[in-house]
Parts: sequence; structure tokens; C-alpha cells
Amino acid sequence: MALSRDTTPEVERRQVALWRAMSSVEKAALVTRATADALALALAGIRQRYPEASERECFLRLAEMQLGASLVRRVYADAADVLDGRP
Repeated sequence: MALSRDTTPEVERRQVALWRAMSSVEKAALVTRATADALALALAGIRQRYPEASERECFLRLAEMQLGASLVRRVYADAADVLDGRP
């Protein structure tokens, strides 16, 4: 079964071989970088959609994407005001 529709089987085999050859530390670093990159992209999207948002609002909107609205509202006292658009 192919992992990706836009990658040739030979390239995919080489990629899997490289992953298998990596140490646990290398794999963890790769996943950590990918996660940081994904969060940076999500935050950039939030800033683009809400250009006037404060750092706190951006933080809460990112937390909502990661944790869900219900949990964010329970954990952060100001979340409902920010996420519901109140001043």
C-alpha cells in the first residue's frame, strides 16, 4: 500500500529505508520539527485571519485548534470572551 499518491514506489521505498535507519533520537527530532512547523503554519493562518488579534488571542485560538473549544474554555478563564468575539 502506498503512503503517498504523489511519490513513486521507488522513492517511497528509499524514504522508508531512511526512516528505518534513523535512531530513536533522530526520529524524535524529526517529529518535533514537523510539529513545530505545523504549529507555526497554524499560527500564521490565525494571524492572517485575525490581523488585529493580540498575542493572547492568537494563543487561545491556537489552543482551540489543538485542544477543542470546550477544553480551552474550561482551562482558560478568558477564552470564552476572546473566542466568542467579546471585547
